[in-house]
Amino acid sequence: MSHSAAKKRRQDNNSSGGGSAQDSLYFQSYADVSIHEEMLADTVRTDTYRRAIFRCAAALAGKAVLDVGAGTGVLSVFCAQAGARRVYAVEASSIAEQAARIVRQNRVEDRVQVIRGTVESVELPERVDVIVSEWMGYALLHESMLNSVITARDRWLKPGGLILPERAELFVAPISDLVAEERLNFWDTVKGQYGVDMSCMAEFARSCVLNGEIAVHPVTVEDVLSHPCRFAQLDLRTVTLEELKRVSGSFCCQCFGSSSLNALCVWFTVTFPAEDMPPLVLSTSPFKAETHWKQAVLYLDEPVDVRQDTKVEGNISMYPSEKSSRYVCIHVDYTVGEHKLKSKTFSIPDGHSEDT
Repeated sequence: MSHSAAKKRRQDNNSSGGGSAQDSLYFQSYADVSIHEEMLADTVRTDTYRRAIFRCAAALAGKAVLDVGAGTGVLSVFCAQAGARRVYAVEASSIAEQAARIVRQNRVEDRVQVIRGTVESVELPERVDVIVSEWMGYALLHESMLNSVITARDRWLKPGGLILPERAELFVAPISDLVAEERLNFWDTVKGQYGVDMSCMAEFARSCVLNGEIAVHPVTVEDVLSHPCRFAQLDLRTVTLEELKRVSGSFCCQCFGSSSLNALCVWFTVTFPAEDMPPLVLSTSPFKAETHWKQAVLYLDEPVDVRQDTKVEGNISMYPSEKSSRYVCIHVDYTVGEHKLKSKTFSIPDGHSEDT
């Protein structure tokens, strides 16, 4: 199966005008089996959630749980297995029908109730002690599902209740993407291969490759040019919907050595609390095992040569696209060494799918 096809379903069809139309198409994209297969096949993601839930077994025992965007219901089943008294598995897409079958097959239907609808519209019979959700998108905020989690928190979570995960952090680092560099250099090699000079294509290729799209693909550790810098963090216990309209922060990185910097790499972590134990972190860093989120790559307009201790610094802002509130835009103001300040805005294009 092509995982890029699955991800394409997850990302496209959100550009129609009107919030309800966008939401309807977004939920339709989760009705297909491919996306759920991809997410469950991501063992880093799913095992981390399972471990986090079972580490909180004491807090879940006999309590009510709300699973926001339950999908196939795997997290709801984990919560029931960990001792929850009642789990409300809220899912807006038709995959809710399959979730109900999975719940019955695992014999937890006495504790897990699958509810078809959005958390913004459904009514629960009680307030809950715990909210669990796998809401993260590319570059953390693509898809804007965090808004639904915060709405659920404000509507249904008891004071002092638990949110899994409870904190998210965003990181950035400069990189030298050798794949992009090879693509740009390709046009100089055509003449030697076929006797036709296509070096004039270089400028056009540069405009296509180093464009304003957020590229989603794995970044190798060898391509990272500095230690990462955290530029934003979100506390899900306190963050507001207003604050999510623009998530911003500054960064300053110092390069390890001589290289050609042609992109910035953005990734995230989320942290799960646990009583009497160190917090559990799910990381999408290029320094950790690969996940289906991979990394978000932001290509600069042109490569810049850097050397030991060259500073790469600036500000990053993330906000919903005007075209679709479920699409994320990333605006970067940056300087590299003594070069002048530059700015660039990035977005995820329609029908995008990551490299495989």
